[in-house]
Amino acid sequence: MDKPLLWDGVLSEGQDAASNRVSVAVENSAELLVWAVAGAGKTEVLFAGIENALSTGMRVCIATPRTDVVLELAPRLQKVFPEITVAVLYGGNEDRHEYAQLTIATTHQLLRFYKAFDVMIVDEVDAFPYSIDETLQYAVQQSRKPESSLIYLTATPNKQWQKECRTGKRNYVTIPARFHRQPLPVPQFVWSGNWEKQLKKRKLTTSIKKWIEPRLASGKQALIFAPKIAVMDKILNILRAMNPLIESVHAEDPDRKEKVLRFRNKEIPILLTTTILERGVTIPNIDVAVIGAEDRIFTESALVQIAGRAGRSAEYPTGDVTFFHYGKTEAMISARRQIVMMNKEGIKKGLIDV
Repeated sequence: MDKPLLWDGVLSEGQDAASNRVSVAVENSAELLVWAVAGAGKTEVLFAGIENALSTGMRVCIATPRTDVVLELAPRLQKVFPEITVAVLYGGNEDRHEYAQLTIATTHQLLRFYKAFDVMIVDEVDAFPYSIDETLQYAVQQSRKPESSLIYLTATPNKQWQKECRTGKRNYVTIPARFHRQPLPVPQFVWSGNWEKQLKKRKLTTSIKKWIEPRLASGKQALIFAPKIAVMDKILNILRAMNPLIESVHAEDPDRKEKVLRFRNKEIPILLTTTILERGVTIPNIDVAVIGAEDRIFTESALVQIAGRAGRSAEYPTGDVTFFHYGKTEAMISARRQIVMMNKEGIKKGLIDV
């Protein structure tokens, strides 16, 4: 097959450099980490490498820990590789034509393959449950051919991997800037006192209230993250007195998809959420807040991803990100440091307009 890729998009400078590195890794059956900031457009970086593999008869797998990422990637890849048979595998989906040249699967589904793929791409490698489940990490290894390339994609590599990158022990490429050439919004830390104690009295601390009120007044949409469902429900009751259209969403919410769609359509002014929306959701023009940023559920990786919800679109490349806390944590400081570091690198490489 000569040219299976049908795509007329243009890569940014940062994407182009990463795309070349991916192609080289595919050719040399090598391992590569693509460390790309949230909203950099990492899927497009894979197209050339996948095309090279497919046109030489290789089998390619893109695996990701989360079903919703599989559902988002599948139509995008089917569109740009229209002549290729694509198998889409996740729990509950009976797409069973086993032999496809391109497979998009959750990492759980890889347990069904043995030495099957020439190119293994793992997207969102830092996401739960893959990040802590050794069975899934084993599944990735055993589904690859002995001679194969392994490409990891993430906006937030763990501490160990970051260290390996710094010390030259891991082959990696960064995309430190978004395609629209504007810096990533840097989180502000705002001390909010004992906000939980206030919640028990059915009150929000002044600093949080002062953040929310002008956004409701001006109609600027916001995504507010809370550490627990019980906390979120209490906040929702208070906010609904300010505006009855405010909604909340969490993993077990049966209306989750519908609420996100209504938020996208600007029918919901503020959406409260658990970490379920920390990644994979792109709303063009929003501000982002975390209430209780000191909670241990908000890891460095989660906070970088949450901050990455703001300023994603070229029309609205900026956005306010505020972490309300009752004491700064190492995770908060590391998350902010990582964002600042990527902005500096983007400026140094000429990928951000200053």
